Amino acid sequence: VYKWFEVVMVDPFHKVIRDDPRINWICKPVMKHRELRGLTAAGRKARGLNVKGKRATKLRPSSKAAYKKHNLIRLRRWR
Repeated sequence: VYKWFEVVMVDPFHKVIRDDPRINWICKPVMKHRELRGLTAAGRKARGLNVKGKRATKLRPSSKAAYKKHNLIRLRRWR
């Protein structure tokens, strides 16, 4: 079974993209590497951020941070 995905690639340094007010949000420095930080629609879905309400208490700001907070052993430095 194959899955096909449509990917639209945009050059953020192209003059036409920078001048178009509908697309030039891509050119802002804060939008760099959104895919690596899990900020795309697929990334937010994978992080479980589509869930709302009572079920989402341990998801925000991140489920990995909540897991680490509950399972980390904190030892004093000089013991």
